[in-house]
Amino acid sequence: MRIVIVGGGSAGWMAAAALGRVIGDQWTIELVESDAIGTVGVGEATIPAIRRFNELIGIDEAEFVRRTQGSFKLGIEFVGWHGGEDSRYLHAFGQVGRDLGLIPFHHYWLQARARGAAERLERYSQSGTAAWANRFMREEALPGTPLGSATYAYHFDAGLYAAFLREIAEGLGVVRHEGRISTVHHDGESGHVAVVELEDGRRVAGDLFVDCSGFVSLLLGQTMGVDFVDWSEWLPMDRALAVPCESVEPVTPFTRSTARAAGWQWRIPLQHRIGNGHVYCSDFISDDEAAAVLLANLDGKPLADPRPLRFTTGRRREFWRGNVVALGLSSGFLEPLESTSIHLVQSGLQHLIDLLPNGGIDPVDVAKFNDKLVFEYERIRDFIILHYYANDRDGAFWQRCREMRVPDTLAEKIALFRGNGRIFRTADELFTELGWLQVMVGQGIVPRSHHPLADKPGNANIDLYLAGIRDLVQAKVDRMPDHRAYLNQLSETPTEVFA
Repeated sequence: MRIVIVGGGSAGWMAAAALGRVIGDQWTIELVESDAIGTVGVGEATIPAIRRFNELIGIDEAEFVRRTQGSFKLGIEFVGWHGGEDSRYLHAFGQVGRDLGLIPFHHYWLQARARGAAERLERYSQSGTAAWANRFMREEALPGTPLGSATYAYHFDAGLYAAFLREIAEGLGVVRHEGRISTVHHDGESGHVAVVELEDGRRVAGDLFVDCSGFVSLLLGQTMGVDFVDWSEWLPMDRALAVPCESVEPVTPFTRSTARAAGWQWRIPLQHRIGNGHVYCSDFISDDEAAAVLLANLDGKPLADPRPLRFTTGRRREFWRGNVVALGLSSGFLEPLESTSIHLVQSGLQHLIDLLPNGGIDPVDVAKFNDKLVFEYERIRDFIILHYYANDRDGAFWQRCREMRVPDTLAEKIALFRGNGRIFRTADELFTELGWLQVMVGQGIVPRSHHPLADKPGNANIDLYLAGIRDLVQAKVDRMPDHRAYLNQLSETPTEVFA
């Protein structure tokens, strides 16, 4: 069997490295890309699943952080999304509190909160408390405490990551072809893609093609004719501007998302610079105004002119048709509010590996692949919509978001939580109950009540239980070094290099 990956960037080289590691000794794996075609990657924030991917392909974490100018990420800080311009909350990774008896921690927290006796959710989260203290370490949990092991992800330079992955993939035997594709040839009998022909006449044949061609979706969209499902009804942002700026201290171990008049601004701290961007809806703000907002809110001197991106939020109706599987932007686009773009590539790869054909391509496997990816895209979509829908900001854009009719799957989540604080995770959807909890609370959704069993211990015992968790969290965080100091220790690189 021959696998041909069309397109490089993070998606293409993630596919090449993963497939090279898993099946490179059995199948031929080739990648076609052109240096003349730019990639969208401008700096990436990720979620903890990226650690599993790096482990799969054998990346040493310290080398990864050095090679990509990376930093650690404990969650996402949301500024100004609900409660005023200076309001902030964290969607922190990992454990929040500790469940007690038959019900989750958050019901006891809601019980105490109704009495004015609970602190912010972040105070019961190791990642949340450490993030706002600018501290980090990978140390395992303290024995005998309710705290879990450190849960974290990374910020990194996407271009450096792709180059690192290319090095790994080529070391595993993946063959790279440089050049633009001029023609895609079909098999006349099956309708499958048979060959991609480059402008200089070279032909690359394959049995399975992985489309990582970006927004153009050369194989899945253009060649196989899979149409696009538009979600701009719920997520109307259609443009972004990205610009790096000089680094400043501290190097925060979290991504920041700051609400703006017609969208939001990201901040991704790397070792050598800060990645920034403004995601916005062009119906409510001009490109020049959006650029002015972005440049006026940088922490350091800009290192380039803002780079424009245009997009439509949504997905391909199918992710696998015939012998073409799409990954990354060629399969769909969900804005980076919750840092899910790299994860969706990783998830698609995992499902592809699970369903790799043995001989011919089985339509049953294709259908299962599509079902899994449709489910994942739609549930991530709902989670992102939640941030916009549950807002109390002024302005026409935010009013439009508050007044939209959300998908039924999201409406049910909100109604269950608004009633008695109940959160149920459906199947293997990406975001856990704790993720939904932090965002719904942060966006101002207050349940009318809590589970009746949360009253059973009595107020005094609940207060002791919450205080005990808070104090254990704080004690663990107090033992952590400063994030920059930890990065310097890991990379054995003096701070002056990045000052």
